[in-house]
Amino acid sequence: MIAKTEEDFNGLKEIGRIVALIRDELVQRTIPGITTKELDDIAGELFEKEGAVSAPKSEYNFPGFTCISVNEEVAHGIPGQRVIHEGDLVNIDVSGSKNSYFADTGISFVVGEGEEVLTKICDVVKQAFEAGLKKAKPGSKKSGIGKAVFQTARQHELTVIKNLTGHGVGRNIHEAPNHIYNYNDTSDDELLKEGMVIAFEPFISTLEEEVFQKEDNWTFATEKSYVAQLEHTIILTKNGPIIVTL
Repeated sequence: MIAKTEEDFNGLKEIGRIVALIRDELVQRTIPGITTKELDDIAGELFEKEGAVSAPKSEYNFPGFTCISVNEEVAHGIPGQRVIHEGDLVNIDVSGSKNSYFADTGISFVVGEGEEVLTKICDVVKQAFEAGLKKAKPGSKKSGIGKAVFQTARQHELTVIKNLTGHGVGRNIHEAPNHIYNYNDTSDDELLKEGMVIAFEPFISTLEEEVFQKEDNWTFATEKSYVAQLEHTIILTKNGPIIVTL
């Protein structure tokens, strides 16, 4: 989507506020002993209260209002009876729509005290996001975002997940540009445009560079790596990026 009007900006900011509110509430409520289904039920109540709709449920018939992934799960984890424990690495991904505008956000975090490596990847993914954000300017090459993410990972002796990417968002949950890679793909030198709306989401990994899809046909996981993600919906402007999901 290319945001052009005041209505566009206000609509994106409103749904951005809502999914950020749900994300932050779920992070706060993620304590040892709670199940991922209990967290997702909270999200469903908040979507209804805010007059918004879960994007994965409405667009893809996903079996949950949100995607909640734990430890070896990286993305699209199905909420269920899995119990959260102290030290777990949890990712909460919230996307939704209101008044025909969409926004997408996600964050990985450690529940209570966890392994040092888990804290490290959660810290590095924030640094990678900030590095990529500096490259998110109208007129710049889209590949510069991924290059910055990959360089940040390498500086900390980590790597990135290459088969999960950011994407365009705004009027649909997934739209052009179809991919915003987390590494430097020189064939992907599309120029970023004024008003372009993107979901930028670095994935920082301890070892593996690809995820596989589990037998539930939704969840993406790794075999022997931990992965942290950070995602925000951003409007690109000549005066700097506007993050609508802070």
